[in-house]
Amino acid sequence: MKEQFKKFLNEEQDPKAIEKITSKLNDLLMKGEEVGYIAVQKKPAITVFPDSIVLTNKRIIICKPKNLGLSMDFTDYTWDEIVGTFVKENILGSEFSFSTKTDIQVSIDYIPKIQARKIYTYAKEQLDILKNPVVTATPIQEVIEPEYEYEEVEEAIEEVETEEVTNYAEIMPAVTPSPSYETYEPIQPTPTSTGERKLSELSKEELFDKLQNYKKLLDNGLIMQGEYDAYKKEILSYM
Repeated sequence: MKEQFKKFLNEEQDPKAIEKITSKLNDLLMKGEEVGYIAVQKKPAITVFPDSIVLTNKRIIICKPKNLGLSMDFTDYTWDEIVGTFVKENILGSEFSFSTKTDIQVSIDYIPKIQARKIYTYAKEQLDILKNPVVTATPIQEVIEPEYEYEEVEEAIEEVETEEVTNYAEIMPAVTPSPSYETYEPIQPTPTSTGERKLSELSKEELFDKLQNYKKLLDNGLIMQGEYDAYKKEILSYM
């Protein structure tokens, strides 16, 4: 018998029954599946071949010998199929049972009380894990990291916008006023008009948009260079 299954012989399990089961389990277990506990019937009649229950981290396997113990039937139920598990202690051992979502009731009696309590506890733990999966640290890190990346992008955008405003002021070409307008005084910008907010109340983005609007007016010939220079100077003083 493999060393890994000897631990299931410490609660009055029948060694011969465990040996028969373990010889078959290697072919039955799926990838990543581990045996958590094996319980074996202890019937009053010694000549009767006992049934067994194998609990793994993925399912419950019912093992029933047939043909005088020469062969065995296996029936399994995955944990997501199982609705609830129950234990009823009797005079001669305990009865372990469980119900499925398809209203199937499975029951095995004459399970020694200690073994019945062990499989009941293990089954409850597996069902609890299924209903309340453990959240590892990795997903939390994956959620937090994008937030920091997003903040860095926002900071980069603010820096670029500020740089554009500064460079725009520096590279603004100086245009010599036309002689026909030399006698005119530059029109001083009015900080506010009816219904408009004060320049001191505007954000950098709004001030930058306002400066762009004045530049469009200048390019379209709707305001003079002197007016634009005055608007620009005042707006930049608030940025």
